[in-house]
Amino acid sequence: MEQETESSGWRLGDLHHLGLTVADIERSIAFYRDLLGMTLHRRRPHVDDEYVALQTGYPGVVLNVASFKVSPDSPQSLEVVQYMNHAGPPAEPATNRSGSSHLCLTVNNLRTCYADLKAKGVRFKSEPVTITAGPNAGGLVVYFFDPDGYTLELFQPPQ
Repeated sequence: MEQETESSGWRLGDLHHLGLTVADIERSIAFYRDLLGMTLHRRRPHVDDEYVALQTGYPGVVLNVASFKVSPDSPQSLEVVQYMNHAGPPAEPATNRSGSSHLCLTVNNLRTCYADLKAKGVRFKSEPVTITAGPNAGGLVVYFFDPDGYTLELFQPPQ
C-alpha cells in the first residue's frame, strides 16, 4: 500500500493528535491535567474560524478547545473539544461497537496508578489484568473511563 500511495504522490506521515468531543471542557481539563498529569499544551476557549465551520460541517460553529501532551517531548497530542453550539447527544462509547475507540497510555507502575486513581473516584472496568499471551505477555492492563465515559486504557509493558 505504501508503495502504491507514494507512486500516486502522497503518503501518510505520523500521528498528529487524537480528538475527543466532551460535554464540559473544564471538567475534562481537570481530569486529564490534574488527575492524569498531562501537560495542558494549548488552550483556545473560543474558536469560530470559518475553516472550522467548513471542516466540521456546522455553519457558525463555536468550539472550546484544549490540547494536552502526555509527555513534554511527545509530538502527538490529545485534543478535547466542547461544541458551544451545535452540540449533539453523547455517543455510546462501548468498546464492542463498531466505530468506537480507546486511547492507551503506558504507565510504569499500573497497580499503584490504579489504586491512586480509584481513590480519587476514577471509574474502572476491572482491576488490573495480567496479560497472559502474545507479545505483551507478563504486562498489565486495565480499562477506565474519562468524565464523558470515553474508554482509556493503562498499559504496563512486561518487565
